[in-house]
Amino acid sequence: MEFLFGGLAASGAVLFSNPAEVIKTRMQLQGELQKKGLYTKHYKNVFHAGYVIARTDGLAALQNGLSAALVYQMVMNGTRLGVYQTIVNLGYTNKTDGDVSGFKTIAASALAGCLSGFISSPLYLIKTHFQCQSKSQKIAVGYQHHHKSLISALQTIYKDSGFTGLWRGSTAALPRITLGSAAQLTSYSKAKEYITGLNLDCCPQGSILSEFASSMLSGLVITLLMTPLDVISTRIYNQGVDAKGNGLLYDGFFDCIFKIAKNEGFWGFYKGFGASYVRVGPHTVLTLMIWTHLRSLMPIEEES
Repeated sequence: MEFLFGGLAASGAVLFSNPAEVIKTRMQLQGELQKKGLYTKHYKNVFHAGYVIARTDGLAALQNGLSAALVYQMVMNGTRLGVYQTIVNLGYTNKTDGDVSGFKTIAASALAGCLSGFISSPLYLIKTHFQCQSKSQKIAVGYQHHHKSLISALQTIYKDSGFTGLWRGSTAALPRITLGSAAQLTSYSKAKEYITGLNLDCCPQGSILSEFASSMLSGLVITLLMTPLDVISTRIYNQGVDAKGNGLLYDGFFDCIFKIAKNEGFWGFYKGFGASYVRVGPHTVLTLMIWTHLRSLMPIEEES
């Protein structure tokens, strides 16, 4: 049940956060491997990007890749939150005196994130392809894959690159989701403690506003840590491949880091930062709130 609750919670949250994810993906691919000022900047900021996409591709384009995103969140967060809570239930995050160990909690979060990231990698690959896919070449960024549906995308990638092609880019995703999982589940708890400790009248403990404030504070930490890895994974996942299945732009994780640094500089790793933050905060609070609520409806007996 832990796995089901985690998946349902994240899938519910992505219905609201997917537009920001679409914007983030396009902004991360904008000006790929080009120096600043030498490319057309279609998307100036998160709000301008949303307006341009809706005006040019239609309002529905802000939900590009939603089907893949829903299945991805179900598999990834179902595994991540399920594995994490199972570890907690078994008592592996506790010290010998019974208190919660910060180090063990981070390790459990990272392990759960790494495992879930690998399992769900093919879905993230397809989700990325769909989210950058544009009807108009005027605002198109990155490689355009032109998939028709989730199933056809899986079939096309398997036919062209084989089974291993479905896991293209997973080497970039694993560090991203491992760090992200550890940062989310730990920074959220710490942010919640901090907000509660302030004793603000506007944010009483347990209120929706308190949860939202905690998630936005946690989201800032997550976005600062994750954006460079997110940019790298988006680039590797979205690049086109040759007849042998080799990337047209990047040979791998470290090659991508080198080329971004050389051509785009330090700030190239923080493209789409604003959109990432707009997505992470609400997505975090919705996921954790839905997850907590679902678990409260069917109490799970924890082992001592």
